[in-house]
Amino acid sequence: MGHGWEGVVLKLFRGRDFEFTVTGAEQVTDHYRRIHLADGGMLAATGVHPTMWVRLWFDDAGKPHQRAFTLVDPDPLQGTFSMEFALHEGRASDWARDAKPGDRIEATLQGSGFTVPDPPPSRLFVVGDAASLPAVNSLLDVMPEVPATIWFETRHPSDAELPLRAGAAHHELRPVSRQDGGAALVAEVKAALPGLLGDDRSDAFVWIACDTATTRVLAAYVRKELGLPKDRVNALGYWRPEKPGAR
Repeated sequence: MGHGWEGVVLKLFRGRDFEFTVTGAEQVTDHYRRIHLADGGMLAATGVHPTMWVRLWFDDAGKPHQRAFTLVDPDPLQGTFSMEFALHEGRASDWARDAKPGDRIEATLQGSGFTVPDPPPSRLFVVGDAASLPAVNSLLDVMPEVPATIWFETRHPSDAELPLRAGAAHHELRPVSRQDGGAALVAEVKAALPGLLGDDRSDAFVWIACDTATTRVLAAYVRKELGLPKDRVNALGYWRPEKPGAR
């Protein structure tokens, strides 16, 4: 399958193409599915970094359609990892629902990059949801001793069963039900974050990854109103609410 104009652009920006093979699948909840994959040599060629993601290519009525997904528990020695899908309507979710061992899917690595802040933070504040759960877990894994407060937006009752790695005593989980297109999450974070940060904010790091609009609003708030420097804030919109009927 060709990758169209998007593939051409990614090539210009030094995107690297790989092919993954499905080795298994798990239905984690009724709205969440984990797919196990062999990496086609990618990890040995590129290495691994926290919150690492790749673009998967799906067929959309004969046209290429790409979406980005975070690697879960990548193992360079074995050449394996998993990916987790928050299921909804759309080509990526359709593929994940039907994926079986032996299926192959093309991928492009371009745009992913994250390093732990230097000096490392002594406090971590995370805002995420089911779509960014693998990245949230990767962040907690790479800073296991850092006290963390996690605002986690939920959409379904079964989201309480998602495999969020926030069980340590120094992790505080704050679930927030999605309401008014993310407005409830914005309100919760704005109400609590200033007090949690306190006056001395030099040791804190804020990581935001939810829908694009919510991420944009919270990133501007943290940087402009709370005054955190750019190197102490990482914000990336992980999804856009689809228009009715969109696929």
